[in-house]
Amino acid sequence: MKKIFKATAFVALAAVAMTGCIKEVEPQMGYADSNQVAGAPNAFDNYLSAVTRSICGKFYFGYDRPFDLGLPGMMLARDAMGQDMVIDNSDWFSIWYQVDVQLGPRYMACQLPWTYYYAWIDNCNRVLSLAGEAPSDPKLRAGAGIAYAMRAFFYMDLARMFQYTYVGNEQEGTVPIVTEKTSASDLSNNPRATNEKMWAFILEDLDKAEALIADYNRSDKYTPDLSVVYGMKARAYLTMENWPQAEHYAKLAQAGYSMMTEIEYLDRMTAFNTPNGSWMMGMTYLPTDDPILQNDADTNWGSQMYLEVSSNGYASQYGSPKRIDVHLYETIPSTDFRKKCFIDPALDEMSPEERTAALAAYSDYPQLIGEAAIASTSGAYGCLSLKFRAAGGEAGRSNGYLGMCGAVPIMRVEEMYLIEAEAAGMQSESRGIELLTKFAKTRDPQYTYNKNQSFRDNIWWQRRVEFWGEGLSMYDIKRFNKGIIRSYAGTNHPSGYRFNTDKVPYWMNFCIVQTETNFNYAISDYKEGGESTGMNNPTPSQPEGDSPEHVW
Repeated sequence: MKKIFKATAFVALAAVAMTGCIKEVEPQMGYADSNQVAGAPNAFDNYLSAVTRSICGKFYFGYDRPFDLGLPGMMLARDAMGQDMVIDNSDWFSIWYQVDVQLGPRYMACQLPWTYYYAWIDNCNRVLSLAGEAPSDPKLRAGAGIAYAMRAFFYMDLARMFQYTYVGNEQEGTVPIVTEKTSASDLSNNPRATNEKMWAFILEDLDKAEALIADYNRSDKYTPDLSVVYGMKARAYLTMENWPQAEHYAKLAQAGYSMMTEIEYLDRMTAFNTPNGSWMMGMTYLPTDDPILQNDADTNWGSQMYLEVSSNGYASQYGSPKRIDVHLYETIPSTDFRKKCFIDPALDEMSPEERTAALAAYSDYPQLIGEAAIASTSGAYGCLSLKFRAAGGEAGRSNGYLGMCGAVPIMRVEEMYLIEAEAAGMQSESRGIELLTKFAKTRDPQYTYNKNQSFRDNIWWQRRVEFWGEGLSMYDIKRFNKGIIRSYAGTNHPSGYRFNTDKVPYWMNFCIVQTETNFNYAISDYKEGGESTGMNNPTPSQPEGDSPEHVW
């Protein structure tokens, strides 16, 4: 069912007051003791399944709030905060795109990541409690390894969402660490771990995962295996700018995978909805999942990203498609096949007949693309994304319950090749350029290295294009210490939200929700007299008006 977005102040849920108190399998307040948990039927299997299955979203805030998408929602929120994704109307992710006050500690949008991530971490902790310190049973060993890997993954996201990048901010606070050994009394006095402490903890978890998961053979790409652990280590060392280790693990992670070909990248039925030889890890929606069954299948990733669905969907029918920034689009050479993921703005200058003919180069369903464009505030075709295709084949185009049952990439081998290139280049620029060029030529046979930009800017551009819409852009903005540019001549960002900054926007450091600071005295935001302690990140405030136009 279509829901009209209204910028209403959402009060954070009091029921989720403290870190780690959300349960996936048992959502009531308080912890069951170890005997109760261990004695529950299939307890270990249930918690282990919840570690990965719950990331598609569990409607903690209600199925009628279509930003309540679990991990896919966090991916969209992060991308919406930057410059490469354009939201030209007031949709459910405008809170992040427009830098709304609702990102502050007293609101539901702030509660959202806190609730989800600590619920996922709690599932991991329960698996680890049940597995024990040194499990010998193969099932328990593999389960513990998966739990350690996913806990590291969740804390990596939290560390990068709640604080600036590692280098130069080693002693700045991220979020509190909660493990299987954290007692209930500890939760009320649990400070924000510094970047240094957090990333050491993440690597410790990944070391344990690497040892436990070494012999595990997964049946699908929806749970981590050893290659994914290597990929996570590559990400961690990249963030810490430990270049030799980042290169080492990125190279290890590549084994057994192949980069997406042009045919796979642009496939009109399976592109970015079906795991292939490049996907290292993903998540998927099943027909029995609540995000498909509830709210007319409108509260899920596909509803936000799939254009070719005729029955429902925010992107396809309700005026909320996501677009690529027009300047980024224009910098992609015509010889680079990734440009074909996005509709040329020239179509907006064509007659209806010419436009219909031109759309055949992008889609077998031009009428559906037209419906998505016309429903949007701008009414434009230009820069609409067709990177993520509806699932379910032809039937999925007319039946949203099938069309939304797609997979979402979490980690692809292309990322490992670019991590390897960057890490190598920071040790020897010529070697990095060689690896980057080799990668880029798989996308554009006529690629030439841009000598007018720095090596890292060349890397950043490749990452912006390759991973558009995959939830990595905010992390890169922080890691490369970049500002954002939305205001420039010919921009497609809507008036009122054309923000330019010369450094990482402070609003990209998420606030800790007030329900946590009320009860966790180690990060209480106020002391006696109402004076702020500065323990929380600053509450976002929308810039006043559009920035002066940037000149490229």
